[in-house]
Amino acid sequence: MKSVAINGSIRENLGSKEAKALRADGNVPCVIYGGEAPIHFSASKMELRHLVFTSEFKVAEINLGDKTVKAIIQDIQFHPTTDAIVHLDLIELIDGKLVTAVIPVTLSGTSRGVKNGGRLKFFLRALKIKATPENLPESIELDITPLKIGMSIRVSAVNLGEEVTVLNAPSAVIVSVKTSRVAVDEDEEEEAAEGEETPAAEEAAAE
Repeated sequence: MKSVAINGSIRENLGSKEAKALRADGNVPCVIYGGEAPIHFSASKMELRHLVFTSEFKVAEINLGDKTVKAIIQDIQFHPTTDAIVHLDLIELIDGKLVTAVIPVTLSGTSRGVKNGGRLKFFLRALKIKATPENLPESIELDITPLKIGMSIRVSAVNLGEEVTVLNAPSAVIVSVKTSRVAVDEDEEEEAAEGEETPAAEEAAAE
């Protein structure tokens, strides 16, 4: 699992005035939950960008002086106009303790429906799951090769093992192949292919 090293500083003084001063200096107030008590710290917004602005699932290895805490993002607050990170909540990873995480979905293969002119629609690019840290997947890979036009993959079809619980609605569609103006009916195409004779077959028939 990929990780990002972040240098943090414990926050001695809490409150909105202190938080505003941190942001003015290019830092972000953060909190780590899940342990014996919440850990309030701040970190450079430049270091946090590598954790926040990515499509990959990454673990934060937060250096807090004499100890390092492993955690994952729980919630992010952005500035309404600048998209700057205003506040970051994380959850500590403790072996054997369940956590909720958002894992990206990756697609592999080329859909049969797309080959026939259909349009691939990718609705859920990440799934919310619950698992212990040792069972957290880096990504959820789905093979879309068998998908014909009109077919889809729903959350209910995702099996990550007994140790992982998918929290999204089972009926939610992750990816599907829709028809288009240039789409070819696959059944008709297969029937046409079966009805065509090869040059060798035509020569044999003439003899």
